[in-house]
Amino acid sequence: MGNNDAAVRVRGLRVERGGGPIIDGLDVAVPAGQVVGLLGPSGSGKTTLLRAVVGVQARVTGEVTVLGEPAGSPGLRRRVGYVTQAASVYTDLTVVQNLRYFAQLAGLPRAGSEAAVRRAVATVDLGGHEKQRVGTLSGGERSRVSLAAALVADPELLVLDEPTVGLDPVLRRDLWAMFRRLAGEGRTLLVSSHVMDEATQCDRLLLLRDGVLVADTTPAELLATTGAPDAERAFLALIDQQAATTGSTAGPTAGEGSR
Repeated sequence: MGNNDAAVRVRGLRVERGGGPIIDGLDVAVPAGQVVGLLGPSGSGKTTLLRAVVGVQARVTGEVTVLGEPAGSPGLRRRVGYVTQAASVYTDLTVVQNLRYFAQLAGLPRAGSEAAVRRAVATVDLGGHEKQRVGTLSGGERSRVSLAAALVADPELLVLDEPTVGLDPVLRRDLWAMFRRLAGEGRTLLVSSHVMDEATQCDRLLLLRDGVLVADTTPAELLATTGAPDAERAFLALIDQQAATTGSTAGPTAGEGSR
């Protein structure tokens, strides 16, 4: 993959916390115009990597280039949308008030911000809830408000940290359908998850464990390479292969917390 094909390129990334590395010497590229899944158990470093990509992670060394600029550059403010695990919107404001605020933060001109707010509301299917306070919405609706806040500036890259966690299967299906539509419009989506069955929804997969890239592949290649019937067993097969090669023992499993 050449530089022109990557929306995000990471070289030699090292992130320290608590006196030791969370990620140590990571090299990875995120192809433009695709839904790229960042999968791995809780504690594998997914959130740390995403924070490094959007330029808010401390104790970072190495090179992280996003849309041709260093991560965190002021010029990326409107080009990158970031959705954290917890809904990052104000519960005492209405949906529209939240989106107007985030449009202002992104530097949208007032003349165009109302149209941008309407587009974001329509994209996440929150029509009819515009004047409702976010605190009165369901958990799934709040998640969609957070996504709308990230979309209001019409970003080229969306960085989504476990956006489907805690949602019921119908809401998860609808969100993934939305992600596919957004990618079809030319956006790049980097989506983290510890739910392995979501791997099939992605164009490309980055499998992370203990801050190490276990695989950079497609869903079809993952299953073909391992001979496993599903993504979860394919991931476990890769872990077993890695352990056999390095002599390492099992690392964190789901439920040990995000890093």
